[in-house]
Amino acid sequence: MIDDELWSAIGDPTRRRMLDLLLADGGGTSTSLSDQLPVTRQAVAKHLAVLERAGLVHSTASGRERRYTVDESQLARAINQLTDVTGAWDRRLQRIKRIAEAIQKTRDN
Repeated sequence: MIDDELWSAIGDPTRRRMLDLLLADGGGTSTSLSDQLPVTRQAVAKHLAVLERAGLVHSTASGRERRYTVDESQLARAINQLTDVTGAWDRRLQRIKRIAEAIQKTRDN
């Protein structure tokens, strides 16, 4: 089953970049992320809230800021869902191909 909230969170290019940065750096704050992205710290905070609601990141208090880390098990879940969807689409495309080839074969005869 596809988790729409998860895929909505991952669907945004800025949030995907944030996940990449958090994975590469082992975590980060909204300030550290905004230093590496072309968006404001406030925008980063909003994106992080979306990622946190989807379960892709978790936060802990770190002084006056919150430190965010990626939940790798939730990321693995997203990868598994994508693999399942890819397989389903491959099967659909193969059926379409067989139908098209059968139609072409009847036209050629």
